[in-house]
Formats: sequence, C-alpha cells, structure tokens
Amino acid sequence: MAALDWSQCPAVESVPGKVSGAWVFRDTRMPVSIVFENLEAGASISEIMDWFHLSREQIVAVIEFAARSLDAPPPSQQFIQAVHAHTV
Repeated sequence: MAALDWSQCPAVESVPGKVSGAWVFRDTRMPVSIVFENLEAGASISEIMDWFHLSREQIVAVIEFAARSLDAPPPSQQFIQAVHAHTV
C-alpha cells in the first residue's frame, strides 16, 4: 500500500526539525501516527483525546483524510509506465 500524501491534509504539518519532520497535528508536537497506533490497539477516540490532549475534530480530520485517500482511484497504468520509463 502506498503512503498517504499528508501534505494534502490541513489538520497536520511536517516541519523540519520538529519531531524529526514527522507528520504532526498542526501547532502541536503530537505525531499523527499516535492516533492509528492507539486505534489499532483498541483505544477509543475519547481515550485518545484524553491521553494525548487532542480534540475530536483533530482526530476525525485525520481519520477522514485517510479514509478518503484510501478510496482514491489507483494511479493509471499509463502514469505508472511513464514513471518507470523516466527512472534512471
């Protein structure tokens, strides 16, 4: 599975030198990955909000962005061939 292009999500940012450039919630030092890791471990959104001082809106924004990104159509075969043709 391809990595998500978090640069298109307005709820997050990546700043060189801030948490090693990891994608974090905007104006925080909290990595976006913390949400997915804790959901996978069985935590609820309410628990994540309490544990990491995030708002429901922040958490929902990244979950919805990820869901929309996964629903996006895969790159066309033409695009893939063009990328491979330009590989050095």
